[in-house]
This record gives sequence, structure tokens and C-alpha cells, in this order.
Amino acid sequence: MSSKILLLGVLCLFMVNVVHGQDTVKVSLKQFVNRGVKNSKKIDAERQKVRLAQNRVRQTKSKRYLPDFELNTQHGLIPGVKSDRKDLSPNEYYLDPNLKNDFSNYSIFTRANLKAVQPIFTWGALRNAIKASRSAAVAARNKFQAQKKETKLRLYKLYQSYLLSLEVQRLLNRAQDEIDKVTKKLNEEKKKGKSNLSQSDLFKFKIFKSQFSIRAAQVKQNAQYIQRVWNYVLQAGDSTVFIPKDRFLDPVQTPIKTVGYYKSQAVSHRPEIQALNAGIRAANYGVKATQAENYPKLFAGVTANFAYTPNRPRQSNPFIINKSNYFTPAIGIGIRQNLNFFSIRYDVDKSKIKRQQAQSSKSAAIQGIVLQVNKKYKNASLSKIKIQKNHDALVTARKWVRQEELNADFNRGNPKNLIDALQKELELEVQYKQSIFNFNEDMAELYETSALPVTSLKTGYSE
Repeated sequence: MSSKILLLGVLCLFMVNVVHGQDTVKVSLKQFVNRGVKNSKKIDAERQKVRLAQNRVRQTKSKRYLPDFELNTQHGLIPGVKSDRKDLSPNEYYLDPNLKNDFSNYSIFTRANLKAVQPIFTWGALRNAIKASRSAAVAARNKFQAQKKETKLRLYKLYQSYLLSLEVQRLLNRAQDEIDKVTKKLNEEKKKGKSNLSQSDLFKFKIFKSQFSIRAAQVKQNAQYIQRVWNYVLQAGDSTVFIPKDRFLDPVQTPIKTVGYYKSQAVSHRPEIQALNAGIRAANYGVKATQAENYPKLFAGVTANFAYTPNRPRQSNPFIINKSNYFTPAIGIGIRQNLNFFSIRYDVDKSKIKRQQAQSSKSAAIQGIVLQVNKKYKNASLSKIKIQKNHDALVTARKWVRQEELNADFNRGNPKNLIDALQKELELEVQYKQSIFNFNEDMAELYETSALPVTSLKTGYSE
């Protein structure tokens, strides 16, 4: 019996752990953005592009020293040699016209060929190629930073979406309580036969409650969707639920500066512009490296050929080469010149076109960024005005609701007016919270467009 009780206790503990096993973890805006960036596979893909660009820099730099350095070897079995002449020493076997292979005496044959080339003077071709690869690596890093900023903006909006969802849920819960109160009061008046609402007004109120239920269901589904996205972005396990540390959606408190400030920041610090500047430098170095192909390059070279077979003697006569036993080192200086000058000219023209293309791309990017800043600045300024106007309208609606509630308490008002007031207050509450969300989103987009960190925006819940 005791074992059964123990087993039942273990099962109960297990069930409690299953029910209460999920941990709720609160994360701040900065924590959410940083973790989302860390888990982003798209960011990781861009990071690999930076690593490839850095690898190309190291590869180009390695060509300064022994860019052509190789060793080839051959190995096999080879028979020895024998001579019937007793008056010849082994190193004079080449004098015997009847020299024969000795197939009873095999040995391992080894041959090696070593070749090394070291550039001495290349008219700046290598130096400019290295500078071009470094500039390309800088461009890759700036493109990576641009991708990070774009991802941070999306994560900022996702964090704001969660807060908006919480606010709307609270509004709907409060509105549901008010609707239940009105419904209860109308039912009481109906029983007493004192209802001032017409049949048409009752139908409208029922339609409003049905529409409200639909909106409540939509909000609930949207909240669940946002929670799933959060868990995916933060790579939450089955036992962990992430929620925002902040519970209320407050407007950004950072003041809006002049449009000229944001334009200056964007043109000076946008990663896209920095990447294009690096691309222009890379193209310029590429032109110089290609032009250097017109001139002869000076190289130093080393070669060594070696062969060894134990059962075959090396011949001492320098004019006689025994292909199974020899060693011939050599060192010298040479000149390398590409004589296809027409092809070189076209390559130079191609490099110049790429440089002009990079310069035009920068000009076009600056024009586009300035237009973006103007648009985002307009949106943020207009959103700020909408917040104030929606707030003023909401304050008026709340006064209206309080007045109608007082009238209802003293049986002086018309329930229809209270219903209209509650409906208008709910609409304006949602509009007000949506306007806050839009303003925060527009400010984040203005900051992202101006190369300013979106996490530096100050709100009522900023750390």
C-alpha cells in the first residue's frame, strides 16, 4: 500500500510540474532587440559575407610573397643497370653502348620538382589590389551594419506591437464590463417596463455587442500570434514564455529635432553611404591595379629538379643527364609582360565604368535618403499631432460618459446616450493607443533612416 501511495505522490508532483512548468521571463526593449539580432539567421548570413570579404583580403595579401610556389613529386619502381665491361666504373656506364636493365634488382625511384616565383616590382599592382580588397571588406561590414539596423527596427516594432496588444486587451476588458453593466440595467428597466429605448435602438445595441465580440476575438487571436512570433524570435523553449518587461504603451518622449539634423546624420553616418564610399575606393584602386598590367613586372624565380634511385649510379660527367639520379638547382630574375594590350585596355575601361557606376550609385543613394528623411520626418510630426488631438477627443468622450452615467444614476438620462457615449469612448481609446503606436513606429523609422539607434528613443518605460 505504501508503494502505491508513493507512486501516486510522484504522479501528482509530475502533474503539478507540467501545469506550472512554464517560466515567464520578462525582457526589456534592449534585451529583446539584442537577443533577436543574435538569433537572426539573416544577420548570420550577412556576417558570413563579412568573413568572406576579410578572407579575400588575407588571400590578396598572401600574394605578395611567393604567389607561385609548388612542389611536384613522382614515385615508382625501376630496375637497376648492369654492364658486361669490367673496365668501366659505375659513374662511366654511359660509355657502354650495350648497357642493360637489371630486372633482378628493383629500387624505388623518386623525382621532385620545386618552383617558386617572387614578385619584386609590379608597378603598384599588388599594393592596389590589396587596398581594393580592404575597401571591399569595409563595404561588406557596412552592408552588414545596415542589415542589423533594419532588423533592429523590425524588432522594435514587434516589441511595440506586443504593448499595443496588451493595451487593447485591457481596453476591451474594461469596455466589456461597461457593456455588461448597461445590459444589466436595460434588462432591469425592461422588467419594470421603464425602458426609454425604442426597438430600433435595442437592435442597434445588440448589433454593437456582436461586433464588439468579433473585435475581442480578433484581438485575442492577434495577441496569440504576437506571442508565437516572440517565442520564435527569441527561440523560446516549450517551458518558457517571454513577455515585455513594460506593460503600457507610452509615447516616445524624445523631442523631434529639425529636419536638417536628421538629413546631416543620415548622409554622414548611414551604413549604405559608408559602404558606397568604400566601394568607390575599391573601384579606384581596381583601376590603378588594372592599369599596371600595361607595364612589365620584375620577378625572382627559384627552380630545383631532383631525382634519386639507389640502384642506378649518378654520372659524374656534367654533359650527361641520368634521369634517375640528378640535382639541378637554378635561381634568377625574369620579366613578365602581358602583350595583349587591347584586352588590357578594355579591362581598364571596364574598371573605370565600375568606378563611375559606384559614384553614380552614391549620388542616387543620397538623393533617395534625403527623400526618405523628409517623408519620415513628416510622418513623425503628423503622428505627434494626432496623438494630442486623439487625446483631447478622448478626454471629451470620457467626460461625456461620466455625465451620462450620472444621468442614468439619477434616472434623468436616456440609456441610448450612454450607449453612444461608451461606444465613442471605446473607439477613441483604441484610436489613441493606435496613434501612440504609429508615432513610436514613425519615430523609430525616422531614427533608422537617419542612422540613429532606435533603442536610444526615450519612452515612459525606458531604462
